[in-house]
Amino acid sequence: MNSLWLSHFTAASCLGHGLAPTLAALRAQKSGLVPCAFETVTDLATYIGEVAGVDEAPLPASLAEYECRNNRLAYLGLRQDGFNAAVESAIARHGRRRVGVLLGTSTSGILQTEQAYRRRDPASGALPDDFIYRTTHNTYSVADFVRTAFNLEGPAMVVSTACSSSAKVFAAAARMIAAGLIDAAIVGGVDSLCLTTLYGFNSLELLSPAPCRPYDADRNGLSVGEAAAFILLERPADSLDTDAVLLLGAGESSDAHHMSSPHPEGLGARMAMEAALKTAGLQPADIDYINLHGTATPSNDAAEGHAVATLFGRQVPCSSTKGATGHTLGAAGGLEAIIGALALQHGFLPGGINTRRVDPDIPIHYLTANREDAPRRVLSNSFGFGGTNCSLILGRAA
Repeated sequence: MNSLWLSHFTAASCLGHGLAPTLAALRAQKSGLVPCAFETVTDLATYIGEVAGVDEAPLPASLAEYECRNNRLAYLGLRQDGFNAAVESAIARHGRRRVGVLLGTSTSGILQTEQAYRRRDPASGALPDDFIYRTTHNTYSVADFVRTAFNLEGPAMVVSTACSSSAKVFAAAARMIAAGLIDAAIVGGVDSLCLTTLYGFNSLELLSPAPCRPYDADRNGLSVGEAAAFILLERPADSLDTDAVLLLGAGESSDAHHMSSPHPEGLGARMAMEAALKTAGLQPADIDYINLHGTATPSNDAAEGHAVATLFGRQVPCSSTKGATGHTLGAAGGLEAIIGALALQHGFLPGGINTRRVDPDIPIHYLTANREDAPRRVLSNSFGFGGTNCSLILGRAA
């Protein structure tokens, strides 16, 4: 795989809007998780990672048909850190047909449907006339929204493979660029809070009543979050500065072990990590930090930890940053790739927070405090329901 340049990126999560507050929160080991008071939820004792200000930021009139929480969150992200200007510069360099949009999401704008359902006609049951499925609930909605916002004419697609969605788009974009279909791609993901997600995970008995504690011996479930993460992916420029971050490898697997439980020995996770190392031409010893999928559910952490231990032993420092952000589902892969890029640029390894006692039965080197270090290569794991797995390797250009 030829390396690709993360020429610009931005993220919005419960840690804040943009890279500066995200970095500051990671440095301070601060969590954005708060007790759940989302929408009409009054009966779930859990914590969530809600992005501030989404409800107060309607879309402009020109994009009004896309109005839903997911696209509001996307629009917020596009306007941070000069990302929209970076995309416009890429369009000027490559042309509108040569910039692709490849995004991940899981529930897309389903909240819009949930709200419309409350307003259905009492006699016929019909949904209200102002509800537009195509541009809101439809999984493709967010890619269509971003493509329309930038007036792009190139390929656009959405990957919806649960929690690996916005990691897998890096691999898909790399293939499109290698095939000569596009010269640049907007990749990443957007997933927003909705009732289906909250009550769905509750029905699976996977919600923690406190802020989640990845890899803790007494971990008892996840905390649902939301995020928008966008990365502009291009071929490397002729000259890159020392802060430039490259996509070195991407590995995907599908073990199809179970609809919601991972393979107990982490088979698919190990296959994805091995594939990422192979495409990057690296060995396990070449990795300096692993951002674990680490959802804080008993089975997920045990399976992933087993796979990491098999490949890396205790040699490579690891952590899950979901104690800070919550599990942002379809946006997790993009958000955590950006966290990996920040670690590379700013010379630190983010420690996992909330974890009181690392599970002694998982033989990995788990960080509970930040480490001042200068990693050159990081691996980021994203594993979804149904055994859809993806691992990304990022590295410094110099």
